[in-house]
Amino acid sequence: MHLKSRVAVITGAGRGIGAAIAKKLASHGAKIALVDIDENELSARKKEIISKNGDAEYFLCDVSNWDEVQTTADAIVEKFGKVDILVNNAGITRDNLIMRMSPDDWDDVLSVNLKGAFLFIKSLVRPMMKNRYGKIVNISSVVGISGNPAQANYVSSKAGLIGLTKSVAKELASRGIRCNAVAPGYIETEMTKHLPQKVIENFLANIPLSIPGSPEDVAEVVMFLCSPESDYITGEVIRVDGGMAM
Repeated sequence: MHLKSRVAVITGAGRGIGAAIAKKLASHGAKIALVDIDENELSARKKEIISKNGDAEYFLCDVSNWDEVQTTADAIVEKFGKVDILVNNAGITRDNLIMRMSPDDWDDVLSVNLKGAFLFIKSLVRPMMKNRYGKIVNISSVVGISGNPAQANYVSSKAGLIGLTKSVAKELASRGIRCNAVAPGYIETEMTKHLPQKVIENFLANIPLSIPGSPEDVAEVVMFLCSPESDYITGEVIRVDGGMAM
């Protein structure tokens, strides 16, 4: 129970990688604040965690909206009394070639993926500073390192998360707060299952291990970064990609 007595906030916790992270941290004793915009998914995740003797509550929130984020952050602190861990996982895609990408598609992706992480860090950093302890993990992507065609908005948001991670790590280290990023590669989720077969085959051809990852693979690394075992790590980006961006 490495995280017993810790309170963890996970955005985009309704399904996929976020749900796997929430369940993994709960299994190690953390109290979980589930954040998403889908109440049905949130309710299901809460029931799953509680059914395994975990402690969880869910909060509906658009991570790109400052007023909603601040209200949600206040509600989480009121419910649990503190926040020790923040995992910024919420993300969307609006893929297209640059010449066909609308300004709205650019803005939407940057607002959720990058601005959303900034807003949650901003809203929860004071409680962490008060306790002189915190673990922040931003879920980036290997494409934020290597780039990818037809994903200029998504890639920019994920590359921006890496820069945000390093800046936050330097800014808050003296307050006992660590900030790291995880960069998944091709992970099998509901989103990737609907990709064309040729796209999937192309991904696998570029992975030295020749297999896709699972949300649980990402959750294991996030768990490490949230645990005491990683206390001397900050500002780092860890790839979980089977060697894809090596």
